Amino acid sequence: MTAVAALGACNREHRPLQPEPAVETGPKGVAVSGLFPGQPSPTPTDPRAVQYDGNAFHIGQGQTYYTWFNCNGCHFNGGGGIGPPLMDDQWRYGGEMEQIYASIVQGRPNGMPAFKDKIPDQQVWQIAAYVKSMSGEADKLAAPSRGDNRMRSTPPPNNQDPQGQAGDPAPAQSGTAR
Repeated sequence: MTAVAALGACNREHRPLQPEPAVETGPKGVAVSGLFPGQPSPTPTDPRAVQYDGNAFHIGQGQTYYTWFNCNGCHFNGGGGIGPPLMDDQWRYGGEMEQIYASIVQGRPNGMPAFKDKIPDQQVWQIAAYVKSMSGEADKLAAPSRGDNRMRSTPPPNNQDPQGQAGDPAPAQSGTAR
């Protein structure tokens, strides 16, 4: 009976069944982002976005930097691959210039590295302008038709006919008399 009384009086530790709420900081006090796919982040408007958005020179420069900084390595010329496609109208974190800029500078969960302090701001804005133009959001007169270092045989993505090109239904005949 003494053993039962001793066990009943045992002061066991109390363990809560519900987990503690997550703290909004990561390791060593680094702020954790509240970004989630499918919910464009509320990004404040930036006056610099206006001067880059739809500007042919900046879009052309962004096209060059897009290749130089190996954005092709993940986004496969905008068609998607390891990274999401950039040629469609579905943006995980928003398709406005400020949101594209934020994606490049801050990075995104599950793969997009942060390029803050690695690429100058002007070049990031130019890449953002080019990325926006890839989805057909840029003015058709501002889209680059070719890079400065190569000729292009197809129109830029936002100038392509959505129906595609149709060839001549009558096949060409060689060796016919004139």
